[in-house]
Amino acid sequence: MATLLAGWLLSFPAAAGAQPRSAGPEPAATASEAAFRDLARDFFAWRRIQQPVSGDDIPRVERPDGWLPDVSPKALEEQRDAYWDWLAALEGLDTSGWGIPARVDARLLRAAIQRVYWELEILRAPHRNPLFYLQQSLGSLFELLVLSSPLNEVRRENLLLRLEQVPKILKHARKNLDRAVRPFARAALNSLDGIDQRMTALEAALQPLYPENEHRRLSRAIGSATRALQRYADWLDDQLPRMRTSFAIGPEAYQWFLVNVALLPHTPDELLAQGRQAWSRAVAWDVLEQNRTRDEPQLPLLPDQKRQIAVSDLREQEIRTFLESRDLMTVPDWLPHYRSRPMPDHLAPLAFLGVNDDLTSETRLDEDAFRYIPEPAPDLPYFQLSAARDPRPLIIHEGIPGHYLQLALSWAQPNPIRRRYIDSSVNEGIAFYVEEMLLQAGLFDFSPRSREIIRSYSRLRALRVEVDIRLATGDFTIEQAAAYLARAVPMDEETAKDEAVFFAFNPGQAISYQVGKLQILRFLADAKLDQGEQFSLRGFHDYLLTNGNVPIALQRWEYLGRDDDVSRLKALGGEPVTVPQ
Repeated sequence: MATLLAGWLLSFPAAAGAQPRSAGPEPAATASEAAFRDLARDFFAWRRIQQPVSGDDIPRVERPDGWLPDVSPKALEEQRDAYWDWLAALEGLDTSGWGIPARVDARLLRAAIQRVYWELEILRAPHRNPLFYLQQSLGSLFELLVLSSPLNEVRRENLLLRLEQVPKILKHARKNLDRAVRPFARAALNSLDGIDQRMTALEAALQPLYPENEHRRLSRAIGSATRALQRYADWLDDQLPRMRTSFAIGPEAYQWFLVNVALLPHTPDELLAQGRQAWSRAVAWDVLEQNRTRDEPQLPLLPDQKRQIAVSDLREQEIRTFLESRDLMTVPDWLPHYRSRPMPDHLAPLAFLGVNDDLTSETRLDEDAFRYIPEPAPDLPYFQLSAARDPRPLIIHEGIPGHYLQLALSWAQPNPIRRRYIDSSVNEGIAFYVEEMLLQAGLFDFSPRSREIIRSYSRLRALRVEVDIRLATGDFTIEQAAAYLARAVPMDEETAKDEAVFFAFNPGQAISYQVGKLQILRFLADAKLDQGEQFSLRGFHDYLLTNGNVPIALQRWEYLGRDDDVSRLKALGGEPVTVPQ
């Protein structure tokens, strides 16, 4: 494994061109700490190659040039063996005498390694989920097409290589899917409906971006991929009657995820109670907000896409200024901007495969981030419609001070382990928290109908907790979850169905918004209690976002010296410990 890793590491570009990280020498490391850092470096290099493609924007990783998804039975077995090697290597290190920051890093690496087990042995997506193979084939194309920078020669070649890999991926799918789940297969078939027209549109959009001498290769690759996708759809349709109907992982597996991967010190029942309480609160505040604004005019749709982009740019700068002027947090001068842009023609045919934004990356910190938007229209899906009325709520969550700012600050920090994705509960918790933080801080004082958007978002995030847990434990079908979301948020049926399907095969993701926000609120309250007059809201937020990939249980341990959540994680994992009260 070490020999393979040495080769893989040579494939990764250095972070040249990125903004300088925080100055100051790192503390001298013990021999075991140095070995730990080498292990973490090697693991995350391997993970960039092994990590499955996902439609979510937070876990996206930069792949080395020439990378191709490998989902062959042999590759999957090698990944399972590698998991045990990584875990044994970590557990073999002597951590006695390590300080809290180093022990926090060790918990981060362990959680990242355990995510491999979660993916391969519990979710078992290669064996259960036909949608998995759409992500590894078409989704790997989406990863390249969604980038906002021009399609240069290297990316064009990578795109062709991945197109040519599609038939092989789908051939492996038919071998691997020995425990396929019927609801997931139906969702895959829905996604494959009209795929030939989508691929034709993709070829038409890509052809002008390729030199003429590559048109034939492009056409052959897209033609072969299209035929393979159609054969895959036919095979799924034929296999449907023989597939399993149950997709739930059960409460024990869910608890294992909470403690070992997400590092959330709670049981599913506790989280369900938290979600229901948050739902009641969100509905009550929403009703009161609507009563308060009952005589206010509704927010009109922005007249066109050009105007929405201009307004978005203006509002993004206003948010940055507000954060600094109210002493809420630091927005560094080196940080570029979060902007809106029309959907590119070459992305549109495959836009359904993921979140339509480019949040840049560790090696592209000097580039603007972009969200791709449609023309304003009254029948847009839930989130796009809110942005067509007031772009600020979505800018706050996805851009500044949400995902883009948090990820950029985390990528720019000196500790490489803390630049890596661990679990969405902290990332999405921050993005949800800053929505309500800016509402309370007064950003929307003079836009009452915009406050209603924030309240509606809160209803959705609270509901997701119950939907996630009940899907995972088998209490909800996908149809029941979608109907529940559509009625209770309320939201359009299309978005509700998309959310329900995504959460069904990604258990633990939908809870991340609400549960993460509640953890942050408790963290803030304890920080104020412990630090008293010395407490700085700006300092708290700057620490929170710079360490925004570190689960809150570990942040409070390092920032406050409180190990209560860490002790409870041990207790819930079966270790005999006394949890501090």
